[in-house]
Amino acid sequence: MEAEAMKLLAAAIAIAVGAIGPGLGIGLIGSRAVEAIGRNPEATSKVQTVMILAIVFAEAIAIYALVVALILKFV
Repeated sequence: MEAEAMKLLAAAIAIAVGAIGPGLGIGLIGSRAVEAIGRNPEATSKVQTVMILAIVFAEAIAIYALVVALILKFV
C-alpha cells in the first residue's frame, strides 16, 4: 500500500511542478505581448503570431508533465 501512495505522490508532484512553469511563462508572454502592442500597435499581427507560437511551446511542456504524471499513476 505504501508503494501506491508514493506513486500517487510522485504523480502529484510531477504535474504540480510541470504546470507551475508553463503557467508563469504564459503569463509573462501575455503581459509582454500586450506591452509590445501598446507601444507599437502597427505590429499587432507580428507580435500576436509570435506570442501564440510561444504559448504553444510553453503549453507543450505542461502536456509532457501530464503524460509523465499519468505514466507514474498507471504503470
